[in-house]
This record gives sequence, structure tokens and C-alpha cells, in this order.
Amino acid sequence: MAITLNNGFKMPVVGLGVWRMDGKDVRDLIINSIKLGYRHFDCAVIWVRVPYFFSFTDWDNREMGGYVKMQSSIHYLGFEFHSSLVSQIGKSKDADYKNEAEVGEALSEAFKTGLFLSYPVRLQLWNSDHGHVLEACKDSLKKLQLDYLDLYLVHFPVAVKHTGVGQTDSPLDKDGVLDIDTTISLETTWHAMEDLVSKGLVRSIGISNYDIFLTRDCLAYSKVKPAVNQIETHPYFQRDCLVKFCQKHGICVTAHTPLGGAAANAEWFGTVSCLDDPVLKALAEKYKKTVAQIVLRWGIQRNTVVIPKTSKFERLKENFEVFDFELAKEDMDKIKAIDRKYRTNQPAKFWGIDLYA
Repeated sequence: MAITLNNGFKMPVVGLGVWRMDGKDVRDLIINSIKLGYRHFDCAVIWVRVPYFFSFTDWDNREMGGYVKMQSSIHYLGFEFHSSLVSQIGKSKDADYKNEAEVGEALSEAFKTGLFLSYPVRLQLWNSDHGHVLEACKDSLKKLQLDYLDLYLVHFPVAVKHTGVGQTDSPLDKDGVLDIDTTISLETTWHAMEDLVSKGLVRSIGISNYDIFLTRDCLAYSKVKPAVNQIETHPYFQRDCLVKFCQKHGICVTAHTPLGGAAANAEWFGTVSCLDDPVLKALAEKYKKTVAQIVLRWGIQRNTVVIPKTSKFERLKENFEVFDFELAKEDMDKIKAIDRKYRTNQPAKFWGIDLYA
């Protein structure tokens, strides 16, 4: 099951996120997920500044262009060939990711074998590269040995002090607050993104973590419409107005943190998860499904793409078994009623500033 983007791509509605996963689990997890039918894997570069990062997604129903020699981790995962979307590959100095050794080993193995792949490619522009969009894109193309990218996203709606092309640092000022660059507007960044399309370096562009007003502004000044807006949304943070606004204007909404962060965000941010909600538990009993399956099915029926994270095989399997049932309208309404307007991702804890204020 897939959603068609406004540029013709078909994106699978269920993906797998592997952020904050122990490195020793990644290899077997991805192999098992592919066997189960997953074709969408997300490891986007995030604000914790990972030491090694990569992501690949298999998007079916799209004519792939050319064979590309790509240093990737696929060989290490046990595949001779895989039609994949490689999203992120690179290095950063700070280490908050826990799988750097295994990912590095996988990349090293692939460097030696010279794997050949055919895939569309997506990348995200980091905050410190807003004033260096062309250079950042070319740097990524060089690393990936590609002529163009299929989708390029502005990761966060904020420009920070430039720390070098391709870096993922989040520099703080002397007061421990994110060092924002006030000389670069989001409009300037977007027009630079559009230039990538006109130069043939990128086929489509998108946004991430944009609210309704920033999305509206982007539509107002854009010549090339954003194809995707990746945001946090789940039953406790439904953001119905933003989701409907994006969909009305042809922007696909991808839900990161679709299960509300669960234990991970409770540990990192002290937040609570919707998975313990009595309404959702009752629905899980009614449909003979897990609460997570109810939540993911709800997201799918909202016409959003969901990318849940798990390191456990049984949950990996459960999260993909969401296509054999449908929530009744009355039950969709019950879930709608439990919205708390509750955001679980709180970058202010690390950046010293409320980016969403």
C-alpha cells in the first residue's frame, strides 16, 4: 500500500525507523523486516548529531534510473542487490547514536565490495547548511556518486551557524542556546532548493517539522511545491489542521514518532505515551490487535505515512500487520477525541530554545 507524491513517486505507507537503535540489532532487524515485507527504512539525520548515519528505502512502482555504484551497507546485510532509496550517509563528530561501530563496519565492507544499486535517492538539508544549499547538495551527490537526488528535504525550519558543508553539528552560543543565523530566511533557503530542481540536481523537494503557518508561507513563495512534510503526529498530537492543510495542497504528510515516542521519549524527554490510553486499549481488544497496530492503522486511514521504530522482531511483525483490518468511523472518532495537543519530541532540552514556540 502506497501514497502517490505530487511528483509521481509512490511511497509505502508503513516504514521502519532505526534511530536510537543499538548497533548490534540493526543488521538482523533490517534483514527480518525485509523478509516480512518492509520496503521503507528511515534513518534520517537528526538533531542529536550522529557519528555515522545512513538510510535506505525501497520504493516500488517507480521506474528506477540507471545503475549506480554505491558504497552502502546492503552487502553487509546479506544482499547482492537491492532496489533502495539511500537517504543519508556521512560522518559527524558527536556521538549520540549507539550503532556507529556496526554501521561503520557495514560501510567498510561495502567499500571493499563495490556494490551496484539502482534506486531513487532522498536526502535532508541540515540546519547549518541553509546558506550553502548548492554546496551541501553537491557534497552529498559526490559522496553518493550520483548525478541527482529524487527528494531533498529541509530538515528543520531554522538556519544555524555554518560549521562546514555536510556537517550535522548543532552549535550553541555562550549561553548554551542554539546559535541561529538570522541572516538567512526560510524563503531564501527554499529558493535555493528550487534552484537545485532547475539545475537537474534534485527532482523534488520537501520540508520537515514545518507548522501550518510555515507551510502556508512556503506555498506562497514557492515555485516548486513541497512534496512532503515530515512531522510528529500521533493520537495525543493529531495536528488535524496541519495534516488536512498539507493534504489539501498536495503535500504528503509523513508521521515520525507515530506511536508517541513510547519508552524512548519518556527516557529522553520525560513524556508519556498514548499506548497506555484506555480508549486505545479498548479498541485493541475490540479488533483483536495490539494498541500499536490500532494507532498505526489510524495513521494510515488519515492518509499519512507512518515510520514506527522497534528493535524487537515480534513488534516488527505486528507493526506491519495493519492491512487486514479497518477502523470503523465511530472508532476513528473515538481516537480523534483523545487528542491532547501533546508534543513528545522536545529539542529545547538540547538546543536551549523552543523551536516550536
